[in-house]
Amino acid sequence: MIKACLRLLLLCTAVLFSVNTLAADKPSFKICWSIYAGWMPWDFAQQSGIVKKWADKYGIDIQFVQVNDYIESVNQYTAGGFDGCTMTNMDALTIPATGGVDSTALIVGDYSNGNDGILLKGKGNIASLKGKPINLVELSVSHYLLARALEKSGMSEKDVKVVNTADADLVAAFGTQDVHSIVTWNPLLAEAEKQPDSHLVFSSAQIPGEILDLLVVNTATLKKYPQLGKALTGAWYETLKTMSGQSDSAKAARTQMAQASGTDLAGFDQQLAATHLFSDAKTTLDFVDSPQLKATMQMVAEFSFKHGLLGEGAPSADVVGVETPAGNWGDANNLKLRFTDEYTKLAAAGQL
Repeated sequence: MIKACLRLLLLCTAVLFSVNTLAADKPSFKICWSIYAGWMPWDFAQQSGIVKKWADKYGIDIQFVQVNDYIESVNQYTAGGFDGCTMTNMDALTIPATGGVDSTALIVGDYSNGNDGILLKGKGNIASLKGKPINLVELSVSHYLLARALEKSGMSEKDVKVVNTADADLVAAFGTQDVHSIVTWNPLLAEAEKQPDSHLVFSSAQIPGEILDLLVVNTATLKKYPQLGKALTGAWYETLKTMSGQSDSAKAARTQMAQASGTDLAGFDQQLAATHLFSDAKTTLDFVDSPQLKATMQMVAEFSFKHGLLGEGAPSADVVGVETPAGNWGDANNLKLRFTDEYTKLAAAGQL
């Protein structure tokens, strides 16, 4: 009897040791994100258990970590503190890729379709900005938006004076007599637009598909653990399906996202209306595989080079190579930013 109990105890100990060993060996990944309408689905996916469901399916652990300062989140990813991070296409090029971190845009989630804009007091248009100061966050996507707006009006940045202003100060600045025009993004844009005598003279809806919001993952990590790409992609498209439409469950999902981002359902839906969220894998695939993506990244690279964002001493705009399904831009020997359709194809085919 004593021997039988001893054997049972030893067996239980062995099983417990085996389970703990397997848990310890389970690959774990950390992804950082910051608050923005197009990235709130990731927070909901984690809070609702969708991320865990897909991570469990592929035998891994995924943890999304909120970082309040957006640029700091990108910097932390670049420094190796995270395996992935939400960021725009311009920041993906100018921070991790330029910093030598080979990165892959796993999910192209949306493009700004009015979420970024140029506000002007009184009457006028882009041409009326000539010779006047414009307040914005310098070297941000707002700066890029201004450059594109000026270009479309036959002007250049030499025709205006850019005044670098922290995003937290832009709305208050626009309320003063000294500030004539600002460039910003939602929800700041919507707040500033409430001020009397203000109107929108240009928005990202006029350059569709250029300001992209991505989930970027370290390329080496993704190659070693393709299950990470599969789990994240599966979780993303399940979340989009859950939040779409006017069913009670969809509204509840968007309400949770709204509250987490500091607004209500109406406010969040308003932000989503200015965000071209790729609603399913097939729609995403059509965009990622199009030649437009390569052309956009060339424009972004040329803007970034002009403003010294491609590193000290960068000889040209094509110093950093960008890989897309429709072809590459830049130095083929220095490919550091990759747009992949591999996992989106699996999702579109129902093979995840």
